[in-house]
Amino acid sequence: MLFEFLNPPFMQRALIAAVLVGITAPAIGIYLVQRRQALMGDGIGHIAMTGVGLGFLLSTSPVWMATAVAVAGAVVMELIRWYGHTRGDLALAMLFYGGMAGGVMLINLSDTGSNANLTSYLFGSLATVSESDVVAICVLAAFVVLVTVGLRRQLFAVSQDEEFARVSGLPVRVLNLLVAVTAAVTVTVAMRVVGLLLVSALMVVPVAAAQQITKSFKVTFVLSVVIGTAVTLTGTVTSYYQDVPPGATIVLLAIGVFVALTALAAPLARRRARASEAKGAECTLEVPPARRGADDVRV
Repeated sequence: MLFEFLNPPFMQRALIAAVLVGITAPAIGIYLVQRRQALMGDGIGHIAMTGVGLGFLLSTSPVWMATAVAVAGAVVMELIRWYGHTRGDLALAMLFYGGMAGGVMLINLSDTGSNANLTSYLFGSLATVSESDVVAICVLAAFVVLVTVGLRRQLFAVSQDEEFARVSGLPVRVLNLLVAVTAAVTVTVAMRVVGLLLVSALMVVPVAAAQQITKSFKVTFVLSVVIGTAVTLTGTVTSYYQDVPPGATIVLLAIGVFVALTALAAPLARRRARASEAKGAECTLEVPPARRGADDVRV
C-alpha cells in the first residue's frame, strides 16, 4: 500500500511535528546564519536537556519544561554576549556542558526517566511523539512563525548591522532577545523529531543550501523553508520504512541537498555571468562611440 505510513496514529503525529519542524527551524535559522551564530541552536539544545530532566523529575510535560529552561538559557546567553567580554566563551561553555550534565543527572534521579527516554530526546524518536507533544509543538510553532515572518524586516536589519539598526531607531537589544527566545522555542519544537543534538543542523543546513542558488533574503527564506519541510517529511517516512533514527536521517538528507545545490551553483553562476556580459555588450553597442560619456562607460 502506497500510503501505508499514514495509518499508524504515531506516524500521523510524527508527520505533523515534522512539517512544523521543517518550517520553524530554517525560519529562525536564517537570522542566526546572518548573525554568524550558527551554533547557537546547539548550545540551547544542551541547556534544554536540563528542562527535559526537570520534566521527568517533577512529573510534568518535558516539552513545556524544556521550553522554559531553554528560554531562560537563551536570555542568559544573550546577556553573556552583551557583557561577557573576554570571559564570555568560558561562561558559555560552562552553561552548555552544565545544562547537558544536569539533564542527564535529573533524568536518572527521576522515577519515570531512563536511558531510553534520554536517547529519544537527544536523537529524536517517532514512536514517542504524543498527542500532548503535538499540541505543544503547534502552539510553539505558531509563535515562531509569527515572530520570524511578522518581524522579518526588523530582524533582518538587526542581523545585518546592529549599529545601523540602532541609529534607525530600532530596539536592538529587545530584538536580539526575541531572536534568542525564538531560537530556544524552536529547539524544543524540533527535539521530538530531530533530537536536541541535531536540531542546530536543521536550523543551518537548509539555509546554507538555499544560499547556494539564491541572492535575495526573501527567496532564501522561502527556499530554506521548502528544503526544511521536504527533508523532514522524507526523513520521517524513510525512518518508518527503514527503521533508522529520524534525526540522523533528516540531517543527512539536508546535507545531501546542500551538496547537490552547491554542485549546481557553479554552472549556474557561470551562466549568469555570461548572460550579464552579453547584456553589457549589447548596451555598449547601442551607444555610438563618438557620443559615449562617463555614465555610458559605467553601464
